[in-house]
Amino acid sequence: MMTKSIIKKILLLTFISAAFNAIADVDGVRVWQSPANTRLVFDLSQPHQHKIFTLQNPYRLVIDLGGNAKFKPNVDKVELASTLVTGLRTGRQKNKDLRLVFQLRADVNPKSSILAPNKIYPHHRLVVDLVEKNARSIESVQTIKTVADKVPHNKRDIIVAIDAGHGGEDPGAIGYRRTKEKVVVLKIAKKLAALLQAEPGYKPFLTRTGDYYIPLRERTRKARDANADLFISIHADAFRNSQAHGSSVFVLSERGASSEEARYLAEKENEADLVGGVSLGGREDHVAMTLLDLSMTATRGSSLAVGKSILKRMDKISRLHKKQVGEAAFIVLKAPDIPALLIETGFISNPGEAKKLATSSYQNKMAREIFYGLTGYFYREPPEGSYIAWKKQGGNNAIASSKTSKSSKRYTIKRGDTLSQIAQKYKVSVTDIRRLNGIKNNSIQVGQRIKLPAS
Repeated sequence: MMTKSIIKKILLLTFISAAFNAIADVDGVRVWQSPANTRLVFDLSQPHQHKIFTLQNPYRLVIDLGGNAKFKPNVDKVELASTLVTGLRTGRQKNKDLRLVFQLRADVNPKSSILAPNKIYPHHRLVVDLVEKNARSIESVQTIKTVADKVPHNKRDIIVAIDAGHGGEDPGAIGYRRTKEKVVVLKIAKKLAALLQAEPGYKPFLTRTGDYYIPLRERTRKARDANADLFISIHADAFRNSQAHGSSVFVLSERGASSEEARYLAEKENEADLVGGVSLGGREDHVAMTLLDLSMTATRGSSLAVGKSILKRMDKISRLHKKQVGEAAFIVLKAPDIPALLIETGFISNPGEAKKLATSSYQNKMAREIFYGLTGYFYREPPEGSYIAWKKQGGNNAIASSKTSKSSKRYTIKRGDTLSQIAQKYKVSVTDIRRLNGIKNNSIQVGQRIKLPAS
């Protein structure tokens, strides 16, 4: 005889089975391209079982949805430009199941999951990630010239990982005139990267370079893989009260949020994986991240110090939400052995700040003050073995004395000479020769007399 508990379990399983076997129409579809993968997102009227497989000659991805499901979007209006997908067609399998066929540029390994509704998307979503087989990631071949290319001292660059929050399926906060956080922060991140790239001794690394989503923990993993000296996550968030305003800087909290706003923002940011289309399965990651917390004590002091330096600079162009560096449990800041900051450039939920954040001029100002803040910190506390440390310990004095020394050598350019050969011969840098002689590029002429800085 069946007990009440067994009957309840049978009824529950029957309900779940009925839910997944019900007809689920496809109400919308989006294709997001990132350097690592292609993501297909389908808005479903309800959760549904599905089958996925690939075909070759030509490469195709096939998705079957049973139960006479309908495909409601206009196939011709699905945006496929600049993605792995070259075409989409729909049909019926055995005159019943809905079949979606995506034509692809390459062979892939597909992975799918069903996401439950959330605050941004009030419906279920089928997410399919396509990873090219034997393909090199665009990011793996991304190169940025370092100071080693510019000077012969072989002092390493300070690597700054710049993380533009949200992206792709996750728009982040949406403010005045539908201004999207993901768009604003990517522009600021790219402007900051350009400033760092032009500064001798620094190498920027962008965790995302386009409109696609990266899981929160993947962002810090990318920073660690890049051997970053600093991790900065840039945001422009929202609060329940549209009157909330001002810029903020946060570090990872050891005990709890420093304010109600900080707690709210952390909770909101930590939900990004669910919005962005990441299925959170298992608890192993949570255990691992708890253990990683124990290794962050050493970087906490550095995080606070660089945070204060940046906050002081931001105060010149923006009202500060709080005068001190805030603290909260942001998952994205859990980067062991890397000082990590989350910068709120303003509240996009505030109409006045949203207007400013949407302008290129204010984005330039914000990027510039963040740049001054972090470079100011690193000049005071340069990492050992870096070009900035070398410059602070004597490099500056050598360059300055070379400019003013009356005993500076002079050299007459001969046929076949290049600035790099001359610099190598006299153990000086090309940059110093150009600076001392007002040379804007590497062009020199036979017979030209130039000054050589002290070696």
